[in-house]
Amino acid sequence: MRSIPVMTDQNLLVGMEKPDDAGVYLIAPDLALILTLDFFTPIVDDPYDFGQIAVANALSDVYAMGGKPLLAMNIICFPVKDLDVSVLHEVLRGGTDKMAEAGVLLVGGHSVEDREIKYGLSVTGTDHPHRVLRSTGARSGDALILTKPLGTGIIGTALKGEMASKIAEEKVIVSMKALNRKAAELMAGFEVHACTDVTGFGLLGHACEMIEGSDVGMTITSSQVPVFPEALEYAGMGLIPGGAYRNLDFRKGMVDMAAGIPDDCMKVLYDPQTSGGLLIALDATHAKDLLMTLLDHGVGGSAIIGEVTDGNPGRIAVRA
Repeated sequence: MRSIPVMTDQNLLVGMEKPDDAGVYLIAPDLALILTLDFFTPIVDDPYDFGQIAVANALSDVYAMGGKPLLAMNIICFPVKDLDVSVLHEVLRGGTDKMAEAGVLLVGGHSVEDREIKYGLSVTGTDHPHRVLRSTGARSGDALILTKPLGTGIIGTALKGEMASKIAEEKVIVSMKALNRKAAELMAGFEVHACTDVTGFGLLGHACEMIEGSDVGMTITSSQVPVFPEALEYAGMGLIPGGAYRNLDFRKGMVDMAAGIPDDCMKVLYDPQTSGGLLIALDATHAKDLLMTLLDHGVGGSAIIGEVTDGNPGRIAVRA
C-alpha cells in the first residue's frame, strides 16, 4: 500500500509531518491560521449536553496551540428515519450555545443521513506565528501541569452500562462541557514551551507524543494526577473502554511503570478522554505561579503532575 504523501509549503508552519493538535498556515508576518476538525458519536444521553461537549472538544485543539478560535462549520450525521428531528435541534442548540460562550461564529456546515448520529466542528482560529505552541518542545527542567481530571472514558463506559452514579455523571459532564479557553488565556502570560490537549490517546499517550524522538524524557507522579474518584472505582469493577487497552498496547514500550502502582490507576492514565484538559510544559520556576493563577480563575482541576528530564530521553517514568 502506497503511503499518503506529506504536503509541504513555505507558509505551512505545522502540517502532517509530525503529530500535533492542529495545522498552522502563515498568511501574514504577524498572523497565522490554525485549522482543526473533530466529531464523534454521542457519549451522553442528553442531546443538548452532547452538542456542548462536542463543540468544547473540537475547539480544544486551537486552545492547545495557544490560539483563539474564530469561525466554525458544523459537521452533522443524523438518522432522519430513526430519530425525531427535535433531537438534532437540541444537539445543534447545545453546540451553538457553546460556540457563543467561546466567542466563535458559526458560518455554515454540512449534514448527511447516517445510521448513527455524529456531531462536531471544523474550526478556524488565529495566533501570532511566533506564539504558536507545539506539542513538542518541552525542555529539561520543565514542570508539567494538567488542567482537568482524568477518567471521562471510564465513567462514560459506566454510563453506557447504566452503572454510573448520578453524581459521577454530573461531574464528568460539567468537566467535558468546560472550555479550555480560560486555561489557554492564562498560560499566554507565561513562557510555555509545549502544550497539548489530553483526548483519545489518554494522558500517557499524549505525553509520549510530546517527547517521542526527542532528547528529553518525563517523570509523572501518579498520586499527583487529578482523577475523578469514581473513575478509579469503576476501573476496579472492570469498566474499562477498549481505547484504554489500545493506548496501553501502543505506548507501553515507552513507559516505565513503577512497581506498586495499582492496575486501576494505570488504566486511568491510559483512559481515552473526551474534551480533556491541557497538558502544559513550562519552566519549573514559574509552574507554581501558573498553577495558582489557574486555580484562582476557576480552572479547579489543575495540578502539577511531573517534570521533564534529561535522564530518560524518549521515555516516561511513572512513579507512585
